[in-house]
Amino acid sequence: MRHDKDLLGERELPDEVYYGIHTLRAEENFSLSGLKVNQALIKAIALIKKAAAEVNSELGYLTPEIAGAIAQAADEVRDGRWGEQFVVDALQGGAGTSTNMNVNEVLAARANELLTGAKEGPVTPLEHVNLHQSTNDVYPTALRIAAIWQLGALSEACALLQEALQEKEAEFAGVIKVGRTQLQDALPVMLGQEFSAYAQAIARDRWRIYKVEERLRQVNLGGTAVGTGLNAPRKYIFAVTERVRGLANVGLARAENPMDVTQNADVFVEVSGLIKALAVNISKIANDLRLISSGPRAGLGEIRLPERQAGSSIMPGKVNPVIPEAVNQAAFHVMAADLAVTLAAQAGQLELNAFLPLIAHHLLGSLEIMTNCVKMFTDFCIKDLEARAEECRKMVDESLTAVTALVPHIGYEAATKVAREACSSGRSVSETVLALKLMGERELEIVLDPREMTRPGIAGEKALKQME
Repeated sequence: MRHDKDLLGERELPDEVYYGIHTLRAEENFSLSGLKVNQALIKAIALIKKAAAEVNSELGYLTPEIAGAIAQAADEVRDGRWGEQFVVDALQGGAGTSTNMNVNEVLAARANELLTGAKEGPVTPLEHVNLHQSTNDVYPTALRIAAIWQLGALSEACALLQEALQEKEAEFAGVIKVGRTQLQDALPVMLGQEFSAYAQAIARDRWRIYKVEERLRQVNLGGTAVGTGLNAPRKYIFAVTERVRGLANVGLARAENPMDVTQNADVFVEVSGLIKALAVNISKIANDLRLISSGPRAGLGEIRLPERQAGSSIMPGKVNPVIPEAVNQAAFHVMAADLAVTLAAQAGQLELNAFLPLIAHHLLGSLEIMTNCVKMFTDFCIKDLEARAEECRKMVDESLTAVTALVPHIGYEAATKVAREACSSGRSVSETVLALKLMGERELEIVLDPREMTRPGIAGEKALKQME
């Protein structure tokens, strides 16, 4: 056992752990969720600690040996080592101080080990690893970096989903089907047109997610506790932001008003809201796919989803739409997380928001979940789904959707009569029009041509070429 102390006293720690008394107390105090701090945030904090150590060494505040050891320890954390040493619950009091101290203590112990072979030595968590820093400038800066990293991955995943939807748009351009409003038969559409709308929605999400990164680039690093920069040398304040920008490989800039960035968390609400918008769109698409793939014989059955696993422990042969169902659940989770981010952001008081740990947990968690969700949806559902073209055409022929196309030619009242007569008699719209002698056969054929009724757009243009 080894000993460590803080202002409350002294505690024993197992020899094998790298963290210290601050982390131990936090682990004991915050037994809330059992969820650990997001690893992207830990790695971003470690990156900042490396940058700070290097700049402090160059300015003469740390010896090259100590700074080098801290930097090496930070690199190890960024490479995924020592992950088991970050034990503080994701939900914690203190505005992230416990997470900052967890990193400080692990880096100090590892730096000492590199220098002396033991976890105790010349490097201390506060005097060296945390030099010229505060949780209040390190934590929000790290959160912004981690969010930018993950936004890039989500944007790329959305691009691949958009591409897959556009491929289906082209593939299904010649498949006519019943379009529905309020779950009632409306007008004929091309299945490719439906997928073009899905692709366009994801394209908007992709663009919004790509652009919102700009909001995260202003950081308050060097502002220390409240954004005024107290206890941080002026040369350090400017140099450390430049160093972090280079290490993180993202376009960061020192905020014009570091106090604003320290106390206000509205940018995280904005990012969370755009992730929620993606969740809304992808959930709507999943809803549609579950509906139009329902069956296989007693539902709509317009498309066939890839079969991913057996669907029932009691009903033989049943296969469920498990991927769209999982997409829905991921989306619901993200929508709920957005509310938590909103509540936490508005609850900040005066010069600091004490609830950044909750914001970080849900924001970074939502980014990870949606990235995984979009990839799963693309690879396990969209790419290999198939149209049931004959079933689609059969429903169009049996429906009354073509009646609307008659209105410009025979008038609304006569078209209504056709609809009523076709519905009661069981005859098709074409058969009813001919029986009532409202139009000639050739004229009717032109009016009810699928190319006319679906009015191109991109999908229809492709449909025309395929049907000619």
